[in-house]
Amino acid sequence: RAVNHRAFLGGNDMLRWLSVRITKLCFRALRDGSAVVSPLMALMIIPIAGATAMATEMGQWYYFQRAMQNAADAAALAAAINDSDNYASEASGAAREFGFIQGQDNTTVQPQAPVPCPDLGINLPDDTCYQVNLSKTLPITFSALVGFRGDANSGFAQTIRSSAVATTAGGALTKTTCLWSLGPGTSLDTNGTPKADLTGCSVFSNGDANCAGNGLSADFAFAVGSITGSCATSTSNQKTGQTPPTDNFAALKDKIPSDPCSGNYPERQKKDPILPSGNLLGSTTTTLPKTMCGDVQLTGDVTLSGDNTLVIYNGTLDLNGHVLRTADKASVTLIFAGNGTKSSTTAKQAVDATRGPTDSSSTQRGGLDITAPTSGDWAGVAVYQKPGMGAPQAWNLDLSYKGNAPFWKISGAVYLPDSNVNFGGIPSKATHGTNCFVLVAYTIRVNGTGIIANSSDCDDYGFDPPDVVVGSALRERLVR
Repeated sequence: RAVNHRAFLGGNDMLRWLSVRITKLCFRALRDGSAVVSPLMALMIIPIAGATAMATEMGQWYYFQRAMQNAADAAALAAAINDSDNYASEASGAAREFGFIQGQDNTTVQPQAPVPCPDLGINLPDDTCYQVNLSKTLPITFSALVGFRGDANSGFAQTIRSSAVATTAGGALTKTTCLWSLGPGTSLDTNGTPKADLTGCSVFSNGDANCAGNGLSADFAFAVGSITGSCATSTSNQKTGQTPPTDNFAALKDKIPSDPCSGNYPERQKKDPILPSGNLLGSTTTTLPKTMCGDVQLTGDVTLSGDNTLVIYNGTLDLNGHVLRTADKASVTLIFAGNGTKSSTTAKQAVDATRGPTDSSSTQRGGLDITAPTSGDWAGVAVYQKPGMGAPQAWNLDLSYKGNAPFWKISGAVYLPDSNVNFGGIPSKATHGTNCFVLVAYTIRVNGTGIIANSSDCDDYGFDPPDVVVGSALRERLVR
């Protein structure tokens, strides 16, 4: 795609001739007294000449910028290949071959290293990317006819710029994972799912994956064991015998505040659903307490302001037919911790021992409409269940969402490592959030019309979804 800008600029005489020729024809028409269009031509001569001048000049700038981009690409690659303290001289030398020399003819050549590597699904250390910025100020000729001065501080001149980034590191080519089941056996299972669309992300099973019916339409499907059905858009994108991603979520358990409950964890009882007032959240709530003991129940819709972190020890969050939502520019992380201990002497009457969000109301019209924080220890995490609270077969840690009851509108990660999650609804982005939904659970079953919001905007939340290594990137390559 190399363009010889010297050769192009040599054609300026032809462009000037064309402009002058058009102008002469216009004036000839004005001198022709018999021409009935002379008054019209008198009015149109200036805009016609101005449009011609601008088109000519901008065409020249475009082709010049393409030549400059070729020089920037070559210079960035030269710096990356050199990969030493001499990268600047290597880059400048490559730019010189294209006629761009630092300090000459209003030309600037600026090699820089290291610079942040762009996110292209490739694990590249930030100290492996080299950037070269080129700029050159050109005098304005034709466009001056209509008063265009360019971007120069004085006179008539326009600065043309180009930039390129190259890397010297191979790195690992990775794919973003939106659904990840941690259990053995068939821990990722779908049934039907005619509307599922996971375009832009992949799924992973630490055991086997089974996608019956329409499948999930994921970019890739990975499993330690076997894959049956259509989990990915094509069978060639379904990979078995894989190594699980690193579970970076598990380490967050060390960030959970210590248990202040002194063994007292109030429970919702089947015959007596009223909890102590300290365990109730109503419509007047605008910010959440940091830590609560036992079951927590909503008594009205709650809209949170600011940044919130709620830790519930040995309890569930009962939406009770209401909605917990975050306002614009607000966030929350719901953390479920403890060891499954019950404080009640009538444990058999307890509604359940679930450690997560539920809805005990008869209508089940409650829901979560929440956005995860974008900074801090819990950046990108909307719901977190402390790992190791008990295997799903030992405690009732299952979460079942039939249809949209309760509904999930969540921007952020939902981490439920000890839960069997069964849903047929449509988890989507929060009202004030963006497209970022990652679900990690012991087992995941998607039924019927279940749809998963993708994770294309997770960068906005300051965290990276789990990545699966699918190959190696090339060395010495342009990355921007």
